[in-house]
Amino acid sequence: MLARIADRVSRVVQRYIPDAFVIAVLLTLFTFIVGFLTNPSKPISLFKSFGDGFWVYLTFTMQMVLLLLTGMVLAAVPTVKKGLESIAGLASTPKKAYVLTFVVTALAYYINWGLAVVVGAILVREVGKRNQNAHFPLLVAAAYSPTVLYTAGLSSSIGLTVATRDHFLVDVMGVIPTSETIFNPSTLIIFAVLFITMPIFICFMAPKTNIKPYVEKEVPEKKEDNIEHADSPALKLERTPILGIVTGAVGLVYVVNEFIIGRDLDLNIINIMFLSLGLILHRSLGQFGNAFKEAASSTSPIILQFPFYAGIIAVLTSSGLGQAIIDGMISVANKETFDVFTYWTAGLVNILAPSGGGQWALQGPLQVPAGMELGVDPATIAMAVGWGNAWTNLIQPFWALPILSIVGLHIRHIMGYCFLLAIWVGVVTTILLFFLY
Repeated sequence: MLARIADRVSRVVQRYIPDAFVIAVLLTLFTFIVGFLTNPSKPISLFKSFGDGFWVYLTFTMQMVLLLLTGMVLAAVPTVKKGLESIAGLASTPKKAYVLTFVVTALAYYINWGLAVVVGAILVREVGKRNQNAHFPLLVAAAYSPTVLYTAGLSSSIGLTVATRDHFLVDVMGVIPTSETIFNPSTLIIFAVLFITMPIFICFMAPKTNIKPYVEKEVPEKKEDNIEHADSPALKLERTPILGIVTGAVGLVYVVNEFIIGRDLDLNIINIMFLSLGLILHRSLGQFGNAFKEAASSTSPIILQFPFYAGIIAVLTSSGLGQAIIDGMISVANKETFDVFTYWTAGLVNILAPSGGGQWALQGPLQVPAGMELGVDPATIAMAVGWGNAWTNLIQPFWALPILSIVGLHIRHIMGYCFLLAIWVGVVTTILLFFLY
């Protein structure tokens, strides 16, 4: 029955959900309209906020572009590709394909969400190649859906922020150790329940007819270098492996030293690590550069859309709309239901402002003092915001852009399945938050 429901929802979504860029523009206009209604006395301030905020994500955008490029280039190395093919080969049936894709990507999300973006995208493509009986849009949804688990992982933006000395809310809530947030038994239970039930739910959604298998993109034939210049000094430099190995070794020495002095895994470390490994493992700088060139087209949606969401977050903050949403939820909550309402509020805000760190900066200063006044543990408030932020990532195309870019699908192809998963995750997490936090 769930498979029939999923099929109908998927068909409706594919008919009415536009391209991810169109969604970003519509959300921008919606935020402006509501912002005007919320703060009609200073309309020009909204335009200024949008223009100033439009460029806030430039560093993050470049980090994500490099993350995808360096990850895809590393995956193109023959030895790495064989390893991915070996893992993908374990998915001998459609159900195994869905479960394997979810489990491997979920474990990657637990380690680091940035790493998982690349792992999930490349793995789902390899699994799809080898299992033509698996419905590829659902397979991609299985690779993307573990995004709801990242907030309980080792790269939890909110969990790590509140554990940092001198974080911006330290005067209100103090420093909260990770033993009370991401390593809290309640958090681990929620993670485990979702980790077990989500792949089962995905398998029940699998269609029995109208299977759409993975279709590999046509790769243009590479032109051979001119034989006459095969021994030229320029081509020798392009083809020698020595330059790549030496340069990559410099990067890896830096990475190892950073870990020795206590640095955590972050996007910059992952990028330089992927870049260095790619330089070492590819046979030449020429081959490395060609692999980069082939991967470049996958990053265009990120470059185009990320600035729009940065502008939305700025308008959301300056107009007072974000505060109005949070204040409305707080007004009807009590000590027992505060974390649940916090979760729902975070899920709603995340649709307009899909950024864990940005959302905590917006929601934390309002949510934490109100909750503490009711006697709610600030650690559970922080995790409730984190769970809510991750929950509606399922129906917000922002974080799906990397994987969709690599596999060549539109958001409409997976949104029907993600919508049903969002309902399941929302119900399960709400119940667990109420009884555990």
